[in-house]
Amino acid sequence: MSAATASPVPTAATTPRPGRAVMRAELLLFFREPGSVFWVMAFPTLLLLVLGFIPSMTEPMDEMGGLSTVEAYVPVAVLLSMIMAGLMAMPPVITGYRERGVLRRMSTTPVRPAAVLGAQVGLHAVASLISAGLTLAVGRVLSDVALPRQVVGYLLTLLLAVVCVLALGALISALSPTTKIAQAVSISVFFPAMLAAGVYMPIQQMPDLMAGIMEALPFGAAAQALNQAAAGDWPDWAHLAVLALWTLLLSGTAARWFRWE
Repeated sequence: MSAATASPVPTAATTPRPGRAVMRAELLLFFREPGSVFWVMAFPTLLLLVLGFIPSMTEPMDEMGGLSTVEAYVPVAVLLSMIMAGLMAMPPVITGYRERGVLRRMSTTPVRPAAVLGAQVGLHAVASLISAGLTLAVGRVLSDVALPRQVVGYLLTLLLAVVCVLALGALISALSPTTKIAQAVSISVFFPAMLAAGVYMPIQQMPDLMAGIMEALPFGAAAQALNQAAAGDWPDWAHLAVLALWTLLLSGTAARWFRWE
């Protein structure tokens, strides 16, 4: 073969970066799973939409501090998308990769297993934040729910909550040797997480003792902080501290026990 017809040698400019290739592949796989897309990005918004069509749900209630049920459920729907992403969608994928030896085989290539983990965390974080934006938009347009007045505090709470729930998902992935075990553990954590977030009953309607317990958990603290920021107040530092401490504990434990094979 002559020099004129030889194939060009790949260069840094023409060779795709491994991290980008992994992210692109994981994005395609994510959208090939309609169940994950629906539960993470569509279901929380649809829940709020349904509540908005019930007249009694839009009436202010004294026991909820003058909020309507729809207004109280906006942060609940926002947190629900994160819980779906961190507990139900991400752990089975990562555990499945490890169970099938994908991560072990990747450790011998330029694409390290950490790239897959990073892509999964980033993908589900972005999906959760997009869902949060959709929820706020639907609440505003269809139910006349005011947008958050303390924007910086609201965004800070959202970011802390996303990192916290994905750290919890990473911990489940670290401790679960098989996909079935990961799914069983995720479901076991899923329902208490929804209770803490106020899915079954807004925290404002809970008895004081129960509400105090919920606020010591990450999703209960996040729900209260989001409500405060939505009302125009800076989130209580105690709620932000609860989120930060849980994030450090969960991420540190996940990093300690995570295995690639």
